[in-house]
Amino acid sequence: MANFAGFTSSESFTPMPDTLFHMLGEIKDLNELKLTLYVIWRIEHMEGAFRQICVSEIVEDEQFMRNSRQEDVESGLALAVERGILLEVPHPDGVFYFLNSPRGRASAEAMRQGNWRASGRPSLPPREVPNIFKLYEENIGPLTPLIADTLKDAETEYTAGWVADAIELALKQNVRNWKYIDAILRRWKEEGRGEKQNRRNAEASHGDDAVRKFEEFFGRKP
Repeated sequence: MANFAGFTSSESFTPMPDTLFHMLGEIKDLNELKLTLYVIWRIEHMEGAFRQICVSEIVEDEQFMRNSRQEDVESGLALAVERGILLEVPHPDGVFYFLNSPRGRASAEAMRQGNWRASGRPSLPPREVPNIFKLYEENIGPLTPLIADTLKDAETEYTAGWVADAIELALKQNVRNWKYIDAILRRWKEEGRGEKQNRRNAEASHGDDAVRKFEEFFGRKP
């Protein structure tokens, strides 16, 4: 087992209801505990009023499934439903699970009443927050104190995910300087980036058009 290097200053956090911690002594099955924590993590990082998950979305997460089988997922979900932590709603599109919270109960009831259909687009696990300082040093140049302060300011203004994506887009254009990366970030902020899309859709939507505009900004091709 690899040693954990420790949490970073850029960590995102998942809110957990205090009631769950009062129930920890009652949860004896490892699969139930793992699935309870996992579903809360996935749902709390979703957007929109209706937040739900199904078995197929869980088993497609290769990182989570490294030491689990689909039957482990199904048994863990069943126990969490039996305990009342999760709500299970059979539907023509599949079986969906909601957190037993005010919003989750309202969403589950809306699905039972036929007032809402599940999205045909599966949800994706939250991305790990990238280490933009390491990414910059490995791909752009030395991490001087001035650059480190600049990256900290950019991370605060745009988020680490945006900075990492801007660096990757600059690398695709074979441009390795901060001015170009900063131009990408400012353009995204001014025109909107479409954060509801997943990362690949975001790259596709901003790719060619963004590059053209950045070339115009600099008055040259990269």
